[in-house]
Amino acid sequence: MSTKVLNSSPLIVICGPTATGKSGLAIALAQQLHSSIISADSRLIYREFDIGTAKPSPAEQQQVPHYLIDICEPTETLTLAEYQRQSQLAIECVSSPALLVGGTGLYIRSIVKGLKIPQVPPHEELRSQLQALGQPQCYAFLSQVDPASASKIHPNDRVRTLRALEVFYVTGQPISLQQGEDPPHCPILQIGLDCFEPEALERRIAQRTDEMVAAGFVAEVEALKQKYGDLPLLKTLGYREVQQYLAGEVDLEAAKALTVLHTRQFAKQQRTWFRADPAIAWFDSELPDLFTKVWDQVQHFLSKA
Repeated sequence: MSTKVLNSSPLIVICGPTATGKSGLAIALAQQLHSSIISADSRLIYREFDIGTAKPSPAEQQQVPHYLIDICEPTETLTLAEYQRQSQLAIECVSSPALLVGGTGLYIRSIVKGLKIPQVPPHEELRSQLQALGQPQCYAFLSQVDPASASKIHPNDRVRTLRALEVFYVTGQPISLQQGEDPPHCPILQIGLDCFEPEALERRIAQRTDEMVAAGFVAEVEALKQKYGDLPLLKTLGYREVQQYLAGEVDLEAAKALTVLHTRQFAKQQRTWFRADPAIAWFDSELPDLFTKVWDQVQHFLSKA
């Protein structure tokens, strides 16, 4: 289960779709507040995946202390429960107010809502045995042992079905009885960044993609492929498209265009996730006085925290 944030120090969250300027705003706020940044990005935790993840540069990380970046080898898996534990510990330890920054909605929700997460790491052998049975049979099993979870999981959702069965077989209890929320007591301000004009976000994504390629993204993917071979992380956004280029399936311009397209689709998914939370105060990333407006909101929040 979760170990929630114990202190009552305020927490500031900066979230939203990719390429909306979250990192830059967070660094400016953290400098003003003499505080630190805790990353809420599921790819920044991995070492060596730098350019394609838009990881804050060493210079940026020197400007402001960053946490939960480069904490895993690319071959390792960090569970949501472990992310929550490490993030909560960082929030407890850094100067107040901490800034939780990123676009991984489940990471942020695990902290803001205090999600109760079963402490069950992945069991590959058990998963392989279950997968061999096929999704229809696995879902039928789940309907028998945990009908509450089955009612919330689509019959074709293999990932969530396997996870629910995994937790049941390891702990002997349905995952539905081990989940829920235990929100922290600290006051929380959630700031969402987005481009209110879709064309603006597409321009930002295209520009960032060009900058990544200019910074050596192709060489990064080539080196990672040579070192790790067929790695799941190399099939994620940006890395997958560059691999297509390296394999001769598309030219570089086509790989960049595919990256822009898929990033735009991913941003749409992120937007849908975050817009479902009415507690998030939204700001247009294109505002010329963005920092001033956000800073006013932060000062108002802290005055009442």
